[in-house]
Amino acid sequence: MIKTSKITKQVTTNEGQLEILQPISFEVKSGESVAIVGASGSGKSTLLGLLAGLDEVSSGEIFLDAEPLHDMDEEQRAQLRGAKVGFIFQSFMLVQSLTALENVMLPAQIAGAKNARKQASDILEQVGLGHRGSHYPNQLSGGEQQRVAIARAFIGQPKILFADEPTGNLDAANSEKIEKLLFALNHDSGTTLILVTHDEELARHCDRQLVMQAGQLTEPAAHTQAQSAMDAAHG
Repeated sequence: MIKTSKITKQVTTNEGQLEILQPISFEVKSGESVAIVGASGSGKSTLLGLLAGLDEVSSGEIFLDAEPLHDMDEEQRAQLRGAKVGFIFQSFMLVQSLTALENVMLPAQIAGAKNARKQASDILEQVGLGHRGSHYPNQLSGGEQQRVAIARAFIGQPKILFADEPTGNLDAANSEKIEKLLFALNHDSGTTLILVTHDEELARHCDRQLVMQAGQLTEPAAHTQAQSAMDAAHG
């Protein structure tokens, strides 16, 4: 579903070029769930934005469902995101002037779906908020707002879902609800899930964990050895 080859990211500052990501190459299979963990400022969110086509790489290649993101302009990336990508932000990013139902409807409306309201209503029921559709974001708790954001991300039935600290602003009880919801939707829809998180419990539930440190991405040796053993057993 995702393949990267030696992608880097640099930005220009008053002091010169700042290297945020060093050459990164890895793959994610369709339907897989992957957690990217690491300290704040290590480059996790930058990498997530590149993989989702929200930003451009400085060098290297990114293929998303065999589509060359690195060769696309912003309009082409936006079209690809609309067709194949869902994104969940830590800060929810709901439109404050729209109700929960209208927020969830928005991507479907932009895509020209004729039954956007029915789709949004159904998925709000699925995340346990069918009774809150007429409420505005400021009338919802943090956990409810994040569930609305998840419903909005899933309404287009994306092939791949990116989540940036999806439980970062939530208490333990709501974090657990969001975790169960994410993996239920991941499993039921067959959606590939890539998330950035500090939540160890959330990360442990993913198929794989990748560690970001000072702009470099590595995979823990324990998983690499286990995967090699599995490959050998099935070889």
